[in-house]
Amino acid sequence: MFLHINETFLLMEQLASYAIKRLFDKETFENDPILNDPLQITKRGLESRAHSEHFTTYFRLPKEEILKEVHECFLWIPFSHVNALGKMCISENYICFASHDGSLYSTIIPLREIVGIEKSDASTRAVTISTKGKSIFRFSDVRDFDSLVARLRSKCTVTSPQHVAYAVTDYTDHTADFQGEHPMLDSKGSSRTVSTEALMTVFHPQDAENLDPIMLKEKMKEQSWNILFSECGRGVSMFRTRRTRNLVVRGIPETLRGELWLLFSGAVNDMGANPGYYSEIVEKSLGTCTLATDEIERDLRRSLPEHPAFQSDTGISALRRVLTAYAYRNPKIGYCQAMNILTSVLLLYAKEEEAFWLLVAVCERMLPDYFNRRIIGALVDQAVFEELIKDYLPQLTDHMTDMTFFSSVSLSWFLTLFISVLPIESAVNVVDCFFYDGIKAILQLGLTVLHFNMDKLLGCKDDAEAVTILNRFFDNVINRDSPLPSNVQQASSAADRKRNSTKVDITELIRESNERFGAIRYEDVESMRSRNRLYVIQTLEMTTKQNVVRVVSQDVKFSPADLEELYCIFKREHFFSCYWTMNNSGILSHHDPSLPYLEQYHIDCQQFRTLYHLLSPWAYSPSVDSLALWTFRLLDDNSDGLINFKEFAVAFDALFNGSFTDRLKLLFKMHIPPAFTEVGSMSPSDEAKLSKEELMHFSQLHVTSPMELSSPDEKNKSPEKGKGKIDIQAYLKQWQDELMRKEESIKDLPRMNQTQFIQFSKTLYNLFHGDPEEELLYRAIAAVTSLLLRMEEVGRKLQNTASPAHIASPVGGTKLHDSTQGNGTLQETEKTVSRPSKEDTEWSFAFEQILASLLNEPSLVRFFEKPTDLKAKLETARTCQLRASKRV
Repeated sequence: MFLHINETFLLMEQLASYAIKRLFDKETFENDPILNDPLQITKRGLESRAHSEHFTTYFRLPKEEILKEVHECFLWIPFSHVNALGKMCISENYICFASHDGSLYSTIIPLREIVGIEKSDASTRAVTISTKGKSIFRFSDVRDFDSLVARLRSKCTVTSPQHVAYAVTDYTDHTADFQGEHPMLDSKGSSRTVSTEALMTVFHPQDAENLDPIMLKEKMKEQSWNILFSECGRGVSMFRTRRTRNLVVRGIPETLRGELWLLFSGAVNDMGANPGYYSEIVEKSLGTCTLATDEIERDLRRSLPEHPAFQSDTGISALRRVLTAYAYRNPKIGYCQAMNILTSVLLLYAKEEEAFWLLVAVCERMLPDYFNRRIIGALVDQAVFEELIKDYLPQLTDHMTDMTFFSSVSLSWFLTLFISVLPIESAVNVVDCFFYDGIKAILQLGLTVLHFNMDKLLGCKDDAEAVTILNRFFDNVINRDSPLPSNVQQASSAADRKRNSTKVDITELIRESNERFGAIRYEDVESMRSRNRLYVIQTLEMTTKQNVVRVVSQDVKFSPADLEELYCIFKREHFFSCYWTMNNSGILSHHDPSLPYLEQYHIDCQQFRTLYHLLSPWAYSPSVDSLALWTFRLLDDNSDGLINFKEFAVAFDALFNGSFTDRLKLLFKMHIPPAFTEVGSMSPSDEAKLSKEELMHFSQLHVTSPMELSSPDEKNKSPEKGKGKIDIQAYLKQWQDELMRKEESIKDLPRMNQTQFIQFSKTLYNLFHGDPEEELLYRAIAAVTSLLLRMEEVGRKLQNTASPAHIASPVGGTKLHDSTQGNGTLQETEKTVSRPSKEDTEWSFAFEQILASLLNEPSLVRFFEKPTDLKAKLETARTCQLRASKRV
């Protein structure tokens, strides 16, 4: 019984589920008030959510249902004449019961179906519930039954109107009203039809007069189910018993398969709660053009191509509508391979709308996280499968040196429910069991297949031989009771070619799986799923890290160990914001685990600022926030407000491992667009008014005399003597080599204008703050500034002197203007009043000019070449992050 779970397991399972939702289920996280508010995450809240998730999974209810009450009581089983002890579980829209003992009595009562609630005397403490289907459920020995009756009556009177009844009892009569299809007109007026009949009834209608042995056996199956319906009820509220499972194992009759799939999967509840939803979504989705629709079109004719239903436009169109509608409903999944195969089988036995809701039930509830790029759900169940192999088939695990063989060979079993490896007439029997027992049925059948081939597998020399053995086995699985015509049965041709091979009947195979491995409990499977989910996520994250580090290491000089630590710090900052910040919707909206490795994790400007404070060698600067902002803008090429790890690592590689030229180039680019905007201590208007003469005067304040830089004993010596001689020629050669390697990129750098250069100078002054050579560096940068301004002035004079269009007159303010008109030459002299042009007031510098000037100052070169202890920075950052998480 699903409620018999240790509290510790519940908490661990819910924490795993919580982590999954944080990592991979953006839609669920954003719509969940508890998960979306970290302050509400408590042990009690997690346990409550775990109970709710087990409740909805066990009874196949919509995932929105929340378990409200649990009462231990007895339920009267009329056909067995016993009172079954179990638990009554109540949510907003359902009353469910499951017995404690092994008799497997369970039932689901939608509140929408209830027409009466009565209570008996206090001695029996009984509650009697009547439904529209004239079924009566009597619960006895219920604690606080008076208040329970009052609450149930209140719930039934205020049941949401959208939870309307879907009469499964009248399932076979629906098609009579529609004559096969329902027309819809889209906005353009074109007719689009939705099939209202299962394709099997269209392409293989049963002949009522056919009395061959196979059809007689099929009729006997139908009669067995009708007897069960008469005793246990029919529809949502029918009793599920051991007899029900036994009939499912024998194979559901063709005429009842769609109805019972819808019932056992819980899709009937989704469909009943959303009347008209499918027709509406088909109208909206048809005609759309996306990557998903392109993939759907490519795979349409690969879905059961040998079946007549999918050799016609009727089947292909229905398949297109269902897959496109689902991709529109759930763009996070969209469309994945294997969905087309599964949907094709669903359409054979269920009407189109029902097939859609069956697909919803499979993708979103029964096989969660299966159909996406990382197939996390399938990997989790494969890990569970390996664990079961170790427990139940230890001989195989002792023989196989690599357990990953079982994962690789069984992936298609889980993704397609054996449809891709078994003939269609046998595979539908597996789907019967899956909709009744869930993933447990697939695990049991997988173990049975391996057990059946145990001796042959133990004799295999390699994996290829083992795969061949399993493929031959599947080719020889038949369904002797299948009423499908021989031209549709896929096993018939293979059986004809291999008449000497041993045939295995699918019914016997499934029966053996229940007898041999039926002891595997639902609770055990869910426990193993939860345990292995964390392992799978950890493995995937490790793979992601290894791939990211491998790719990024080609562009940086960090050691692999340092790069891994930097990646962990980057990702930790991303997740810290996801878990603990109040406004995290933007971060979550940009996290998509289906993206390539480098694009899975991003940080925004605020997160980058935090890391810049922790890691940057220039974090001590008073302008550190401005440096972080400009660096982030520089890295954010697409201006989406996010950067990935590669962009982050390249920037810090320049800071820690870059040459003098690399660091200066980074600093230069931080002070030109798009990184730089006019910010600073002075306003932009004040900066614009600062002329080069004023800046030169400002610079000369720090360049009074070289003698002032030295001690009295060194006044006749170089001001840099004793500081370590700098080989300027070596740096000039390095610069030349750098220009040769990166000639195009340096040449493409725009010139730095007046405002930008002023801020660049201010940044340098701030960087020198607190340095042991602070005063020396101040004077050096002042000298560089003065030199650059004088060079710019000289260059401008030379340019004006060489210009043929402007010749200076001896008279100030008078210019000679030559003009030629017609065939003669006319020289005119005119006096003009000279005004400063924009070229005279605006000045700028190229990167090469700044680089060359800085190379002339050894103290500046030493400053930019100074190494920083990267490991210490990484350790400090890691410690600060852990301390911050503990505070929260």
